[in-house]
Amino acid sequence: MLESRIEQLETIVRAHLPLVVAYSGGVDSTCLLAVAHRVGGDRVLGVIADSPSLPRKALESAREVASGFGASVETLRTAEFDNEEYLSNPPNRCYFCKAELFAGLHELAGQRGFAALAYGENADDPPDQRPGSRAAAEFAVLAPLRLAGLTKADVREISRRLGLPTHDAPAQPCLSSRIPHGTRVTKAALAMVEQGEAFIRTLGFRVFRVRYIEGPPARARLQVAPWEMDRLAGIESRVESGLRAAGFDSVEIDPNGYR
Repeated sequence: MLESRIEQLETIVRAHLPLVVAYSGGVDSTCLLAVAHRVGGDRVLGVIADSPSLPRKALESAREVASGFGASVETLRTAEFDNEEYLSNPPNRCYFCKAELFAGLHELAGQRGFAALAYGENADDPPDQRPGSRAAAEFAVLAPLRLAGLTKADVREISRRLGLPTHDAPAQPCLSSRIPHGTRVTKAALAMVEQGEAFIRTLGFRVFRVRYIEGPPARARLQVAPWEMDRLAGIESRVESGLRAAGFDSVEIDPNGYR
């Protein structure tokens, strides 16, 4: 029963107050922060990691959503862009990002008397396949959603019940995920992706990615969800112009769509 899993989540949170929640504004971390805030009130703090891989619109939205349910949120500037191991973009790039975040949260918690750290991994996320899970284990960061047995579908249902605008939001990983592993992550590339995706969003698309393909020339590969592909008909030239304006030299539309 979902109700029993929700009770278990609340019990886990209550047992670890005061609590810092790594908050991104995504479906999982928003649900976790909202439930934790209902349980712990001012004894819960959400912290957003800010770096060039986070779109400005996502940062603004995350703050607005948290404000909507009254949670306290602070921003922590992270320095993964000073780490060559992150910039070289290996398959475990996410480990270096999460390790940087959790190190910062660990320091913050120690300085301000928080008892524990938590993040939004759910029961559908296989820990052995997620580099971020390794970093979480190293810094003893709790995964209350997973510990309570809550799946992604459960998280969306809880979010719907709580009236959270993220209940039906698509997944939105960081901008660095748009760059193929082995291609160096640069601030310039991320800026192009961010501007390009902001433009595609103005066209009404909801689930898509603008992939950065290293050049020269630098190419954009647009992937749109299969159920939105028909909407591309007749606006290809507009799409190309918008992505070129973002800095890409050429544009291709993936005929297989976003997968």
